[in-house]
Amino acid sequence: MALKPEDITRIERLSRLELTSQEQERMLTQINNFFELVEQINSVDTHGVEPLAHPVELLTHIQLRLRQDTVSEIDARTANQQSAPAVEKGLFLVPRVVE
Repeated sequence: MALKPEDITRIERLSRLELTSQEQERMLTQINNFFELVEQINSVDTHGVEPLAHPVELLTHIQLRLRQDTVSEIDARTANQQSAPAVEKGLFLVPRVVE
C-alpha cells in the first residue's frame, strides 16, 4: 500500500500541519518505507511459531539487572500545588469538560 502525494496533503490538512514541499516529499518517502517494512514483515511465514509473551523468554541465560524500587525524591506535593488554582485533599481540581 503506497501513499500518493495527495494522501500526504490530506494527512497534513487533517493534522493541521503546514509542511513545505520538501517536508511533504520526505514524509511521503518515510511513510512508504514504513509500509514496505510492514509488508515485508507480513510476508514472513510464521505458521507453527509459538507467540512469545515477552522476548526475554528466549534469553533465559541472561539475568536482568533491575534497580531497587526505592524512594529517591522528597515529597514535594504541597510545594508543587501552591500555584494551583484549586486543590482538594492533595488532588488538583480541574473544570469539568464532559457533561
